[in-house]
Amino acid sequence: MSLSGDDQAVSTRNLTRKFGSFTAVDQVTMDIGRGEICGFLGPNGAGKTTTIRMLCGILAPTSGSGSVLGYDIFRESEQIKKHLGYMSQKFSLYEDLSVRENLDFYSALYEIPGRDRSGRIAEMVAMAGLAGRERELVANLSGGWKQRLALGCAIVARPSIIFLDEPTSGVSPTSRRHFFNIIQGLANQGITVIVATHFMDEAERCGKIAFISNGRLLALDSPDRLKATALDGWLVELEVAGGVNRIGDIEALPYVRECSLHGPLLHVLLESESRMASLEGFIGVAPRPITPSLEDVFIALAKRSRVAAGTDGV
Repeated sequence: MSLSGDDQAVSTRNLTRKFGSFTAVDQVTMDIGRGEICGFLGPNGAGKTTTIRMLCGILAPTSGSGSVLGYDIFRESEQIKKHLGYMSQKFSLYEDLSVRENLDFYSALYEIPGRDRSGRIAEMVAMAGLAGRERELVANLSGGWKQRLALGCAIVARPSIIFLDEPTSGVSPTSRRHFFNIIQGLANQGITVIVATHFMDEAERCGKIAFISNGRLLALDSPDRLKATALDGWLVELEVAGGVNRIGDIEALPYVRECSLHGPLLHVLLESESRMASLEGFIGVAPRPITPSLEDVFIALAKRSRVAAGTDGV
């Protein structure tokens, strides 16, 4: 039974998971369309992996409801598993086997018919850019090559939805960019991709971002719309000597909504553009208006959530 429309790959309502008295995922409501790339963005321990495990049918929710590809996550988890690919940062590869042997193993695991197996493996080798290296032991591959092979193993059965849990941790920025090019190609084929990450540059390449903090969904929208609408105020940057020591004083100003450190600069959210002169008079440095980054958005949303929960400053 479907809980969502045909255009939704994932739909949840108040999805919650508790471990004893600890709430890991707190009433998450979201819709993710088919063929979208959605980034689950948040710090370690935010609830990203627990959410993914519930959507994969690995972990039963404590309460709430949800569907994946139209299948109910409570009652039809085995059906969900037949249509998904999953990849974690550990890669789940057999180091003492070759590239081809790993792909052959996963082809058998996913019960791909023997007549289709060679063609499917060749597809994955080409996708990963490993042509000519099929006989090479996985132990001899770099992190980036292992990453692409692990993706090939995860999608050899041509799933309709792929869950990637921190798949680019520990690989070079170049490998990360190449990996996301592959992901974009999969989405162009109509495959839904959900990727958990804490890298802001990766999130920028997602069609939709779910900001998750302390188990709560803070926002779900495209990167451009989040940057345009999530901040309530006027964002400026300041170059101030010893800026980290001035944050408290700046945040105490009645017209400052928040202040955060970004490398050698301070980002200050003012209640309006007209307050720039007041800030300059206080700090002695002219503020420069800037376009918000996703990091600015996340900081603002997280603070707003803490204030609403009454835990800001605790």
